Amino acid sequence: MNQPAPQFDPVAGARARFPGTDRWTYLDLGGRGLLSTEVRAAVDAQLDDHMNNGGNKDFMFQRTHETRALFARLIHAAPEDIAYTKNISEGLNMVATAFDWKPGDNVIVCADLEHPNNLYPWLNQQRRGLTVKLIPHRNGHMPVDEMIAAIDSGTRILTASTVTFSPGFRTDIDRLGRACRERDVLFLVDAAQSAGVVEIDVVQSQVDALSVSTQKGLLGLYGMGFLYLRKAWAERMQPAYLARFGVDLGDAHESEGGGTHYSLLPGAHRFDLGNYNYVAIVAAHASLSFLLQLGVANIEAHATRLGHALSRGLLELGLPVCGGAPGPHIAHTVTVGDFGSGSDKYTSNETVLGLHQFLIDNKVKLSMRRGVMRFSCHAYNSMADIERVLELSRAFLKRA
Repeated sequence: MNQPAPQFDPVAGARARFPGTDRWTYLDLGGRGLLSTEVRAAVDAQLDDHMNNGGNKDFMFQRTHETRALFARLIHAAPEDIAYTKNISEGLNMVATAFDWKPGDNVIVCADLEHPNNLYPWLNQQRRGLTVKLIPHRNGHMPVDEMIAAIDSGTRILTASTVTFSPGFRTDIDRLGRACRERDVLFLVDAAQSAGVVEIDVVQSQVDALSVSTQKGLLGLYGMGFLYLRKAWAERMQPAYLARFGVDLGDAHESEGGGTHYSLLPGAHRFDLGNYNYVAIVAAHASLSFLLQLGVANIEAHATRLGHALSRGLLELGLPVCGGAPGPHIAHTVTVGDFGSGSDKYTSNETVLGLHQFLIDNKVKLSMRRGVMRFSCHAYNSMADIERVLELSRAFLKRA
């Protein structure tokens, strides 16, 4: 009798490329991702060339061009819509400072669910006349209906995370994007907890701007990020800072100027500033190539299977999984505890606090954010990681 052919798993070989998985049960993507051997090799080669030869600027520029295009592919954008940043915060501030705010203008944000760095840029613009509309969360979920209802004639920007940093639920960005596009409101997305592990299509979701850094789901280094800006919006905006790389001088060398009269580059490139973080760029080139080879849709399916298995297992142990039974709101991130009951080091739930420390003591990498334990998966995780966490949790609860 013929046996069915084994199903091809495009993510199956990913784990072997990440030595950190031999040392840890690593479930802390929300904090930072692991580096692969390919990324380390690319960084070493760049540093060796700089040490021995002073570096090759033409190669660095070529990698910069290629890496921009790779990230554009990842989110289904065009390379001319991508600017380089040093982190998410800089990307958000680039948008916040590029508007000529008038009295009555407002931005809509759910501060309860956002990282503080997606709140302070807007609070800072209050001195220039911006009103910040703070919409309360809805049981830990992004209050999509309430945010849409809050849009009025003065709303210029609505901003939200694709996946919140705590409690880690997915946001219905398609609905928000559609509502913003209909009302000519810029829809700005913080993709810190999603890019590289959850499929993002900025065209389909009608995202106008997106900020991300490379050290989490993009599996690169700190100190570099990307800002996507839809061209129709970018060309309505004036960068607060300007450098040679944002000015249109055709094919002239980077050191050449064009006099006192100048034109900005089209699209997002007008936001590029000075020389880039070339070490982080070669790292991102290697990691983005790997992610595109695997396919983000495949990574998302794999990481979501793990997330749902972890949710179900923790619920069966009687632990308070945020959001309850797994569903569309949970992908690769699972949180446990009482949302809002503490900080990044403490929770008032003594069982969760003790379990958190017990897992750390047993070489499980995870985070605590706003009083809940946070587990987050990527392509390098396996079902064995999930089973180990459940086994450890069972042992802790038996002795508690």
